[in-house]
Amino acid sequence: MSGPAPALERPVETAAPAVRTGAAVLVLLSLGHFFVDLYSGAVGALQPLLVERLNLSLAEAGILGGVFVFTSSVLQLAFGMLSDHLRTRLFAALAPLVAGVSISLLGVAPSYWLLLALVSLGGFGIAAFHPQASATVAFGTATRRGGWMAVFISAGTLGFSLGPAYFSGLLELGGAENLYWAAAPAILVSALLLMKLPAPPAAGKERSLDLSPLRRVWRPLAVLYSLVFIRSILQIVFAQFLPLYLTLERGFAYADANYVLTLYLVAGALGGFFGGHLADRFGGRTVILLSMAGCVPFLLLFFLGEGWLAVAGLIAGGLVLFFTIPVNVVMAQELVPSQAGTVSALMMGFAWGMAGVVFIPLTGRASDAFAMHPVLLSLMVFPVIGFLLALKLEKGGRK
Repeated sequence: MSGPAPALERPVETAAPAVRTGAAVLVLLSLGHFFVDLYSGAVGALQPLLVERLNLSLAEAGILGGVFVFTSSVLQLAFGMLSDHLRTRLFAALAPLVAGVSISLLGVAPSYWLLLALVSLGGFGIAAFHPQASATVAFGTATRRGGWMAVFISAGTLGFSLGPAYFSGLLELGGAENLYWAAAPAILVSALLLMKLPAPPAAGKERSLDLSPLRRVWRPLAVLYSLVFIRSILQIVFAQFLPLYLTLERGFAYADANYVLTLYLVAGALGGFFGGHLADRFGGRTVILLSMAGCVPFLLLFFLGEGWLAVAGLIAGGLVLFFTIPVNVVMAQELVPSQAGTVSALMMGFAWGMAGVVFIPLTGRASDAFAMHPVLLSLMVFPVIGFLLALKLEKGGRK
């Protein structure tokens, strides 16, 4: 991030555990992020089909989503620590293959238990990719880390956003029994990563799984983590339940509901891209405050409005809500550059995952009891809490 860094963003260490990789590798990793998250976005989109085909309850659908979030997001912290310790490129290189094949087989799973097994395996692939890839991007360039991280994260968010449309289109073309063809891009991307991705730099044994740098900055990390957790509540619950909500309670056709979800997530990808560049110019604190306060009126328009005006509110709300995705990651990495994989996982996956593990099943159960509309509307309290928490971030940076 450019300009004098605020105290919260100021690096505690001066040595970064990576080598400069060049723009070509950064672009390749961004492409890998796009396709990994393309499969990550499929689970929520396929839920209406899976609920109907296997006669699942909303609570069972919530558990399915919660398991996927746990394996794909919460476990990113463990994979981040392993990648910082083992220093092998296979975490990032093989992840698209594992994720793509597993998720693409959901359409032919004959039972709920096999669904759980497939989403778990797909989640492992997704969790393995993010920490190592984001750490490589963060320290693969000497300047404008916020901008490069915005490109990397926005590529993933764009892939996540196109997942519903991608799988809906394949379902319309070939049906659920031929959905395994969706794995083709994953196989190609893993082949490219195996050929081009350089090996991570070696680390001394004294730094293996060393958590002392994290302990030294636990207070600012806790604030950043809490902000990611709060944003992730809305982000992940919407991604999992919007298709069900739009079809069951707003009267949308299945395909239209997934296209609305795609528009919402595409807007979020643009928001992450703009947010990273805004943070380079104005500072992370300003962007986080703007995001938390600015998303609320647009999302309220979605819940309280009707027709395409409501959809426009959802899209605008997603754009503003996702401003902070790259911001929190870069701020955390600059606090602990020697443990970039670990803190990237903490901010990108672990916070997202914990929000999903708690709130996806809770939302499903509450929706069975009270209907989805009031339950989803009640989530609007969290950005307000996030705004108040963001005030604790120290002022500074370029204004």
